[in-house]
Amino acid sequence: MKIKNTSLKSLVIAIPALLFVACGGGSKEEKEQAATEKETTEKLTDEQLVDVVQKETFKYFWDYAEPNSGLARERYHPDGNYPQNDAHVVTTGGSGFGLMAILSGINQEYITREQGVERLTRIADFLDKADRFHGAWPHWMNGNTGKVQPFGKKDNGGDLVETAFLCEGIICVREFFKDGTDEEKALSQKFDKLWKGVEWNWYTNNQNKLFWHWSPEYNWEMNFALEGYNECLITYVLGASSPDHAIKPEVYHECWARNGGGIKSDNVKYDLPLILKHNGAEEFGGPLFWAHYSYVGLDPNKLTDKYANYWDVNYNQTKIDYLYCVENPKGYKGYGENYWGLTASYTRSEDGTVGYTAHMPSNDRGVISPTAAISSIVYTPKESIAAMRNFYENYKSTIWGPAGFYDAHSAEYDNWAAKRYLAIDQGPMVAMIENYRTGLLWDLFMNAPEVQEGLNKLGFHSGKYGF
Repeated sequence: MKIKNTSLKSLVIAIPALLFVACGGGSKEEKEQAATEKETTEKLTDEQLVDVVQKETFKYFWDYAEPNSGLARERYHPDGNYPQNDAHVVTTGGSGFGLMAILSGINQEYITREQGVERLTRIADFLDKADRFHGAWPHWMNGNTGKVQPFGKKDNGGDLVETAFLCEGIICVREFFKDGTDEEKALSQKFDKLWKGVEWNWYTNNQNKLFWHWSPEYNWEMNFALEGYNECLITYVLGASSPDHAIKPEVYHECWARNGGGIKSDNVKYDLPLILKHNGAEEFGGPLFWAHYSYVGLDPNKLTDKYANYWDVNYNQTKIDYLYCVENPKGYKGYGENYWGLTASYTRSEDGTVGYTAHMPSNDRGVISPTAAISSIVYTPKESIAAMRNFYENYKSTIWGPAGFYDAHSAEYDNWAAKRYLAIDQGPMVAMIENYRTGLLWDLFMNAPEVQEGLNKLGFHSGKYGF
């Protein structure tokens, strides 16, 4: 691919051998080790670049997972400095993406199938004993004990949205191993039991709504109904798909779709219709993770219901974000065709310290999150690979670390970088790159019989999967 940057033409990259050493053992590792003893001076092809990024990002969920549970840490700080003393805290949603990352690692032969089974068995056993609240796991758990780690004072119980992201990965694991060896079939059944235990209908609180939180101490006081468009569509899909605890279709249409159509939008930006009203971001659309989290498993290709074509929803949101960065109305340094992507991530606070915010065109601080462009590779491969190449070749000294790209970067502020990682940002990169390369996770999730039944129940149709 040509990138409009003449300096790249003469750029020569030396690739350290460690980038190509597989995480697992076996003959493939030996071959790779032998092949990479001599460093190459040739610039990476697009295929090689995508592989390096996927492989290194995968390490977040393999090499740097929480050691006791095997689940994904909420955050990983390579410098070992955890101001909140939370290195042991695991994230439920990020661990769902981590399950998908492990399957991707097996598929790409970064690890062996046997290694994957061993890790996933440990994870299943931990999740089975961890705190659950009417089947839903909390947002955060203590990786040593499985006990809830409050996300906030009243957020100390079940988190249905984080649970949905976890179950997205759980179903993929079940499908991946269901026809395997006896050991793999047993693992598949463990994961099947886990997701079927979530009481989605409990989280309606006897209304035609799904609520994000329930706490045994504070009950429904959080009172956060999942209404209108954001990252939470998968929660309704799984709620409708549950064999034993299903929600009624009315819950989807009256709450999420705002009484059967209020979710629709007539807004257009850069000649691209938004199609759905993005909560709090109706002009440009929301942060780009809204086009990622539900769709690491839920395949938007030719997926429609009476409200939208979901490929168009996600493609248009991604392209609007891209075109905004190219236009660069605030004049930030670096922004352009190969430096773009606004989503929730670490950010640079006004005093130069590391903070957190949901970057989007309506909240643009001059900070780019690599996960935004890279996880969008399924929608905008040319633009995403251009950004990936620019990050890797021109900003590598400040933005590349032991688990791939750091969480956030700003060319505007002297190549500032948040030299930290978050599971919810690393996971979609591995998963969406895998979907771009092989379609593995989409095929696993979309071919699960309960998922197809749930989508049908809500009025979805898939031209790709024939329902």
